[in-house]
Amino acid sequence: MLITVLGSGTSQGVPVIGCQCPVCQSTDPRDKRTRTSLLIRTDQVTVAVDAGPDFRQQMLREGISRLDAVFITHEHKDHIGGLDDVRPFIFNQDNRPMPLFVSETALPEIKREFSYAFSDHLYPGAPTYEVHLIDETPFTFGDLYVEPIRLKHFTLTSYAFRIGRFAYVTDFNEISDAALARLQGVEYMVIEALGRRNHYSHINLKQAVQIATDLGVRKAWFTHCSHHIGKAVDVNAELPDNMMLAYDGLSFEV
Repeated sequence: MLITVLGSGTSQGVPVIGCQCPVCQSTDPRDKRTRTSLLIRTDQVTVAVDAGPDFRQQMLREGISRLDAVFITHEHKDHIGGLDDVRPFIFNQDNRPMPLFVSETALPEIKREFSYAFSDHLYPGAPTYEVHLIDETPFTFGDLYVEPIRLKHFTLTSYAFRIGRFAYVTDFNEISDAALARLQGVEYMVIEALGRRNHYSHINLKQAVQIATDLGVRKAWFTHCSHHIGKAVDVNAELPDNMMLAYDGLSFEV
C-alpha cells in the first residue's frame, strides 16, 4: 500500500494570503501546504481521502490518471470543496459514477454544495456519485479492509480511517477511549497537529505526539498544520526520531 500526502495544510493553506510571518515567507517546499488530503494506492485500487479546494492541483502534481473512490472524513469545505473535480476520472472511466464513502451527517452538506450533481434533471457533464453511507462498521473496497472510527470535531462528527497497520486521523478535538482502542496496533499514522496552542476543534502538536506515543506507533507524520506550527526544519528537530511533520507530496509504503 502506497500512501501519498496530497495536502498537509489547514483550511487557509500555507502560506496564508497576505501573511508575512517566517513560515509563510519560507522558501522550503515543506512549508508550502495545500489543503489536507490523502491518496491510497494498492494493486487493485486508488482512493482519495477527502477532496478539498486544491484537489485538481494535487491530482495534476502527482500525475494521477485513475481514481476508484473518495472517502470523506467530514463535511467542512476544505475537505469536500474539490469534489466537482472528480469529473475527469468519471469521464475517462466509462462515465461510471464515482463511489463516495460518506457519513449520514456529512452527506446533506455535500448535496447542498453540489446540488446539480444530485438533481432529478442532471445537467450534462455534471459529476455523478455512487453514495455509500458509512458509520463505524468496517467495509471492504477492492483489496482494502477499512475501519472507520468516529471522532468529535467540535460540534461535528469526523471519521478516521484505519487500514491494517495504517491509520489516517485528522480533524478532531476529542478522541474517545473506544476510538483509541480501535487504533491499538497501528504502526504507521498520519495524524493532525494544527499548531502549538490549544484549539476548540483540533488537537495541537503536543497532543498529537502524546497520542502517537501512547499508541506506540513505529512512525507518525503530522498533518493539517497551520503556519503557527513553525518551520518544518525547526519543528522536526524538536520531535522524536520516529515522528515528523508531513508535507505535500510525501509518499511511503505500508
